[in-house]
Amino acid sequence: MAKFSKLVPLEGSDKAAPEGKVLGPIDPSTTIEVTLIVRRKNPLPDYTKGLPDGFKPLSRSQFDLKYGASQRDIDKVEDYAHQCGLSVIYGSPATRSLTLKGTAAEMTKAFGVQLKNYQTVDGVTFRGRSGLIMIPTQLTGVIDGVFGLDNRPAAMAKFKVLDAAKAAAASSFNPNDLAKVYNFPKDATGKGQCVAIIELGGGFRATEVATYFKGLGFKKTPVVKAIGVDGGKNNPADTSGANGEVLLDIEVVGAVAPDAKMAVYFAPNTDKGFLDAITQALHDKVNKPSAISISWGGAESQWTAQSLKSYNDAFQSSVALGVTVLAASGDQGSSDRETDGLAHVDFPSSSPYVVACGGTNLVAPSLKISSETVWNASVDSSTGGGISDAFGLPDYQKNTKVPPSANDGKKVGRGVPDIAADADPATGYNILYDGHRAVIGGTSAVAPLYAGLMALFNEKNKTSVGFIHPALYKAPASAFNDVTKGNNITTTTGKGYTAGAGWDACTGFGSANGVALYTALTGKK
Repeated sequence: MAKFSKLVPLEGSDKAAPEGKVLGPIDPSTTIEVTLIVRRKNPLPDYTKGLPDGFKPLSRSQFDLKYGASQRDIDKVEDYAHQCGLSVIYGSPATRSLTLKGTAAEMTKAFGVQLKNYQTVDGVTFRGRSGLIMIPTQLTGVIDGVFGLDNRPAAMAKFKVLDAAKAAAASSFNPNDLAKVYNFPKDATGKGQCVAIIELGGGFRATEVATYFKGLGFKKTPVVKAIGVDGGKNNPADTSGANGEVLLDIEVVGAVAPDAKMAVYFAPNTDKGFLDAITQALHDKVNKPSAISISWGGAESQWTAQSLKSYNDAFQSSVALGVTVLAASGDQGSSDRETDGLAHVDFPSSSPYVVACGGTNLVAPSLKISSETVWNASVDSSTGGGISDAFGLPDYQKNTKVPPSANDGKKVGRGVPDIAADADPATGYNILYDGHRAVIGGTSAVAPLYAGLMALFNEKNKTSVGFIHPALYKAPASAFNDVTKGNNITTTTGKGYTAGAGWDACTGFGSANGVALYTALTGKK
């Protein structure tokens, strides 16, 4: 067993102290689980520069052999864990992750951190840290990230429930009617496909799901499978309000692709839980999802560099696996809920490997688009979008006239979103949750809408469309309903972006014309 030398900082692990009241140091005997991400045995191609000639997605087993972690690196990390008194309770070369378990005292010694208990203004207590994580010199370059020492809430659900008094007069839609509005293929139902849905709270009742689809006139209820991650579970008794997100996601995907199976991965709302849910969905050899819908996120500035890197690495894996990942672009306009007066974009939608989904206000009497404009009702009810501070301009956007950041007028990075759809609660989605019917909007409705569309595409194509960005950015104008009016500028920033012809940082290319987009992505009718 090798002896490990002094501890040195883990690159990218610096974390700001949490907001909230310090309650005091954590009990040294508290049990903690952490996830360590280990480097790949071989680097993946940089798909933002284009897909290699003759590219074909790998099976999950092929991927494991070529791009998983090496046993030698895993053994090194396990060696260190055992010397620190930590137990290894899970290890996966495919996800490149190791789950370690030990006391707070053991974790503090192993990773050189000070852990404290905090309380938010809402009374939520959590474990937090600040500063750097430390690792032995011998593991520098071997360990990419350590997650779980801090379990503060990591992300917010991107949905908006319309006030009950306004809901009665809303011009709302059933999700299957939006499939008609956006000309989704009528000759596919998602048969043989699985859509993964990531949830960081809440739950669903099977009886309620069945009632909803019966009300839409469906002859059978779509298959929904709940999968627990890191102790997370389907918890419809959750009083946080997250049930609205869970049922929105399930009901939208199921209404668009009723024969697709839905695998819902429930994880704690922590940096560790979120990442573990994504990697488990990607590498799930049983359910084999071909699309992943993510309706949770937070401003890029809220994430550590190691988080941005490790999550983005996971999304890079999705390209190799032929899995399309779609994420909500945010519901607080150009500020993305930050209060520093600057424009921000939401992560994970800002990853260049993720289809970022923006929001519109839709008027479609008789299910024909009369008008579609940028969703911007208020500072707290407006589509996210803008220019990434964390990720550079990908090659597929180089001919898209992505504008410089509204902050300095100079930086040009990854532009968000890619596409958009109805998200304004005033023209929102008719949903059933917690025993009552409601109208819900938010960009978190757009991610499952298009995840369902990917299931239709994959069934028709007889193979996954996978990483759609290169073809999406070469698609003809007829593949979209261009949104040219409105902006996502909020009063908290005074900075933001304005819609115009073609791609813009409010709604991307606009909403999809499903049939035309299928042809653009596959070359098939």
